[in-house]
Amino acid sequence: MQMQIERLAPHQNGKVFGVLTAIVSFIFLAPFTLVALATAPKDAAPPVFVFLLFPLIYMLLSYAMVAIGCWLYNRLFRHIGGIEFTATSTGA
Repeated sequence: MQMQIERLAPHQNGKVFGVLTAIVSFIFLAPFTLVALATAPKDAAPPVFVFLLFPLIYMLLSYAMVAIGCWLYNRLFRHIGGIEFTATSTGA
């Protein structure tokens, strides 16, 4: 059965993607922060809170971009159609 997604929820999708992006960026950022702090000279080491701001910034920007993308998709749906997929029933 061919189906199209008619509407994407901007807030919900932005929230989910923002949180996932923050978690993943923190996982990747933690080792880099440790290496940067261990190898930087004592007088030139950046403050730790700066590294903690990056996941927050990624989360906010990801939320905004996904919400804008969903809003744009919802506006253009009636003109260009939606994402199309095929669904089948498993009978379970």
